[in-house]
Amino acid sequence: MATRKIIVLEDDLNGSDADETVSFALDGSSYEVDLNGAHAEELRALMRPYTEAARKAGAGTGPARRSAGARSGEVRAWAKEQGLAVNSRGKINADILARYKAAH
Repeated sequence: MATRKIIVLEDDLNGSDADETVSFALDGSSYEVDLNGAHAEELRALMRPYTEAARKAGAGTGPARRSAGARSGEVRAWAKEQGLAVNSRGKINADILARYKAAH
C-alpha cells in the first residue's frame, strides 16, 4: 500500500494559504515563518535596509585560523617528544601551548 502525504502551508500571520517558508535569524536565534507572497515581500522589504547594510555571518567569512583544537594532536606529540607530561584528551596546558608556539 502506498502512502501519500500532503503538506499544506498556512500563513502564520492570518491563516491564509502560504506560498513559502521564510527563514531568518536575530540576536542568535533562528526563526522560520510560513507566509503568503504578499507577507513574504513585506517582511523582505522591512528587512532590506538592514540586510543591505549588514555583512553575512557564518563559515568562511573571516580569516582562516587554526585553533589549538585543530592542531592538538601535533601539540601533544611534540610535548611527548620533549618529555613533557600531557593529557591524551581535554584542554592542553597553557604552558605547553606557549612552549610549542615558541618552538614553532
